[in-house]
Formats: sequence, structure tokens, C-alpha cells
Amino acid sequence: MTDGLRTLAGAALRTRLIRYTRSPLTGALSGAFTTAILQSSSATTVAAVGFVGVGLLSFPQALGIIFGANVGTTITGWMVALLGFKLKLGLFVLPLILVGAIMRLFGHGRLPSIGYSIAGFGLIFVGITFMQQGMEGASLFITPDKLPDDTVVGRIQLVMLGLIITILTQSSSAGVASALSALYAGAINFEQAAAMVIGMNIGTTVTALIATIGRSTDSRRTGISHFIFNICAGIGAVILINPYIWLWESLAPGKLMANSEIALVAFHTLFNGLGLILFLPVTKQFAHLIEKIIPEKGPEYTSKLDISLLNTPNLALNAVQESISSQLTPLLKHINAILGDYQSSSRIDLDQLQIGLQRTEEFISQIHIGERQGVEWNRLIAIIHTLDHMKRLHERCEEDEDRATVAIKTIELEGICKLITETNYQIIDLFESNQWSEASRIAENTYQDISLQIDELREGVMSRIGSGEINVHTGTSRLEAIRWLERVSRHIARITRHYEKLITSVGQST
Repeated sequence: MTDGLRTLAGAALRTRLIRYTRSPLTGALSGAFTTAILQSSSATTVAAVGFVGVGLLSFPQALGIIFGANVGTTITGWMVALLGFKLKLGLFVLPLILVGAIMRLFGHGRLPSIGYSIAGFGLIFVGITFMQQGMEGASLFITPDKLPDDTVVGRIQLVMLGLIITILTQSSSAGVASALSALYAGAINFEQAAAMVIGMNIGTTVTALIATIGRSTDSRRTGISHFIFNICAGIGAVILINPYIWLWESLAPGKLMANSEIALVAFHTLFNGLGLILFLPVTKQFAHLIEKIIPEKGPEYTSKLDISLLNTPNLALNAVQESISSQLTPLLKHINAILGDYQSSSRIDLDQLQIGLQRTEEFISQIHIGERQGVEWNRLIAIIHTLDHMKRLHERCEEDEDRATVAIKTIELEGICKLITETNYQIIDLFESNQWSEASRIAENTYQDISLQIDELREGVMSRIGSGEINVHTGTSRLEAIRWLERVSRHIARITRHYEKLITSVGQST
């Protein structure tokens, strides 16, 4: 059913998962909804890991999705308990499976995916019926007294058993369904079933952890966060078992055993919901903690350039875009620093930036777009132009920094130096607020303004050389400084213009 739903609505759901994740709360709602539709928390969390890896989501945003996915995955348990045990749909869905199989085999367009989902939905209840029948026989030799005792150690052993079951089946939903069947048949009691479900809830994190192997730092942080969150929720759930039973017995004496399946699913939803409520307000603090536990490693600026993304050009381009963005801000701040702004800016390691630019260029060379047209092609060309001007700007900083020194010591050039630094700060702020068109406009205006002053400034230097106010060597240095300032402003204007085209292409694709 998950495969069919993922094919049928997966792309649209993934798009909405990104679009509506603007805060931890909206991320939690998106994660819960997506998981409920796809019937797989693993599918949602693995998608979140991938989105973080290519920069479509920030690490804190992905945390909300993970918290919500845990609540969304409990929907399967409710469906099994209410429709499988209460309504006993096992026999009635057999024709549904036949219809779904026919649609899968002979349908065209979206019909095969719809049929696959329908057949999967029906098989759930057929499976529940078989498990019930099997558990009735198993209850003769599997009884609560043959499982670990209801002690702290015994509950921990049952949690580990549930964890192992989920690791082997790669589905906490299937594990919960088997626990419900065993409880319904009397093979285990409520306390034992609750402990096993807690372990299954923890075991579902393994898929996301596997998905982080060889991925970016933020991807690994996302997978580890999922694991830690479920561990914390599991510890709280073990503590809650006795109070939960006491509450049932206080409000509805004797009803717990009569409705044990409903009570178990409600307990599963309860401890995941409480975990969500407790963690959402401290998402940022939790994110900072994980960032300290898993610090950024590897090459600067290019941590998101994952070679596994090359098979999907759109995601590879997203990763390159993120890499370029991470390199541009420090480069602009470095320019401000060498132009005399020592308080608000600082120099960067230009050698490290050069390595980052080279690795980004090498990664781009491996991205192959089939047709020389369309959105992805336009994005690739815009990225190549942007990177080219960034490399040239880096060269201006690396090879001609003495020109900047001359510029800040020349009274006539103070205004241009100040104009460039102010423009750079505006660009940084506008990029952070996603106002790329405005950033491009301001950068272009600055370049045009400087270009209009060039002839007059050059003429002024020539006049001073001719009158003997300055010697030829000093005058030549000032002329080179003027040329340097013009080139720097031109590269910044070109970078923002091409980056705007890049973003515009992304908007067209979505």
C-alpha cells in the first residue's frame, strides 16, 4: 500500500512537505499528514533526511517533520484496531484485493498505482484475520507467563524485543499490528504489549539512521535526532504504562481488558503526542544540542555536495545552489574587511574558499542535463555563470589585495569603498530574506554608479601626476585601485544577476 501511495502521490506530498514546513509546528503537521497518507513514517523521515542533505530544508525545520511523523504513524494502528478487530473486514475485502490486482496488472496511467494501493489496503485486513487465527493457536503455548515478567528489567527486555522485530521487518506498523493480534488472542497482556510497542517505536528510527550513512553533516544530525527523540519518548512511555492503566481503571473500571486493542493504540498515540508537545517548544535548543554533539566536519562550503544526488539533476542543482550561497556571504564579508571595515567583517581563509569553489566546479561538471532547454538547463547555465564570476572575484581578493589597501588610503576613493561595503551588507541581508531581485537591482545600481565616476577619477589621477603632486608610481597604483574597485563591483553585480535567474528558474519548476 505504501509503494502504491508513494507512486500515486509521493511527488506532490514531498513538494507540500517542503512548502508548508516554515516552522517546527507546521513541520510537525506536515510530517504527521504525510505519514498518515503514505502509511510509513520511514518514508517521511528518509525524505526529510534527503531534503536537509540538499539544503531544501534546514536542520531545525526537519526536526518538526520528524516529531510529527511519529504521531502520523499511529494512524495505521487505529485503522487496524477499529476496522480489523472491531468491524472484522478480513473476509469482505477479498473482492477489493481482486479489483486492485486487476487494476495493477491491466490499468494504464494512474490506475496501476491506485490498484496497488487498494490491494495493499485490503491485504492489511486479510493479514490481520490470518494473524488472529494464528495467534489463537499460538496462545496455547505462548502465554504472558512465558515472556519476561512485568518488572523494570522485564519491560526493558520486551522493549528490546519490539525493537528487534521492527529492525527485522523494517516496519513498526507491521509490528504494532502483530502486537495487537497477540493481545487480542490473549497471548500477551496489556503491559507486555505496551512495552513491545515502545520498542517498535524506537526501532523505526533504524531506517532513517541507515539513510544518513555517507551523507552530509545535517543529514546525519537529522537521523540522530530522530533516534534520540524516539529514545526519550520511549523512556517516558515506559514510565507512563502504570499511570495509564490506573487512569483507565479509574475512569472505566474493567473496560481496559474489554477494549485492550483500542487502549494500546491510544497509548501509542499518547506517548508520541506527549513527546511532540514537549519537544516542539524547545526545537531550537534541541537543534543546538545536536549540532554540538555532531559538529560540522569535512571540507568547508561543500558539505552538501553529495555524489549520490548526481542521479537526480534537480536535487544536485539544489545542492550546488546551497554550496554557492554558503560561499558568497563570507566572500562579500572578506571584501568589506579588506576595504577597511574591521568591526563588522572579517577575513576568511581564501585557500579554503578556493578549494570550495574548485570542488563545486568539479561537482557541476558531473551534472548532465539531457536536453539543452527547460528549467533544469536554465538553472545549470545560471549556476555556471554565477560560479565563474565568484572565481574571478576570489582572484581579485587573492591577487590584487594591495589594490584595496591603496583604495582605502586614497581620499578620493573613500566614497566608492564605502558604497561597495554598504552594498555588500545590503546584498547579504536581502539574500537572507529571499529578496534576490532587489539584491540584483542594488548591486547593478552600485556598479553603474561607480562606472560613471571612473573617467573622472582617472582624469584626476592623471592631472596630479602631471602637476607633480604625486609621482608616477603612486599614480599608477591609484589607477590600478580604481580599476580593481570597478571590477569588484561588476563581478558582484553579475553574481547577483545570475543568482536571481537561478532562483527564478527554481520558482518556475515549483
